[in-house]
Amino acid sequence: MKFFKGSRNESQLVRIRYVFFLAGAILGMAFGMSFQKLYAWDENGDAVCLAKNIYFEAGNQPLAGKVAVAQVVLNRIDHSSYPDDICGVVYQAKEYYTSWTGNVIPKRGMCQFSWYCDGRSDEPLDTKTWLASYKVANDVILGKYLDITEGATHYHADYIYPYWAESLNETVLINNHIFYK
Repeated sequence: MKFFKGSRNESQLVRIRYVFFLAGAILGMAFGMSFQKLYAWDENGDAVCLAKNIYFEAGNQPLAGKVAVAQVVLNRIDHSSYPDDICGVVYQAKEYYTSWTGNVIPKRGMCQFSWYCDGRSDEPLDTKTWLASYKVANDVILGKYLDITEGATHYHADYIYPYWAESLNETVLINNHIFYK
């Protein structure tokens, strides 16, 4: 395939790209940059779902609170009563209905996490908090933190008392959230 007069063919371009890749890798190692394992997930998938949950449930809390909320999502994945993926857990609702516009939306008060069906926008507005939540989400997914909730699958703010609290065992109090399993 000719690109234009005097251009290189496709196999030559592949070789050139490969040489540049190798040169970049060698320079990176020479300057002390380490290569970490790369993990792939959908850019609008797991990390974003988990980051939204952290943002809306614990965005105003220190790192421990953010990590704990994220760990509950991961603990639910391992439990047979919940979906087996991050987005499934975050967006799980008991009931849905069709709005007047034809959109299927969760019924208010029937979600696992209240922010998802509170009737407000689910788009993060505070950039600093969003970026912090996204970083924590990535770090938790990559296993950079231990489970500080002791296996909790539930939590609530300390100023409410949900109906299910008596049926579970309290594991830990982190900031203003009480965790249970």
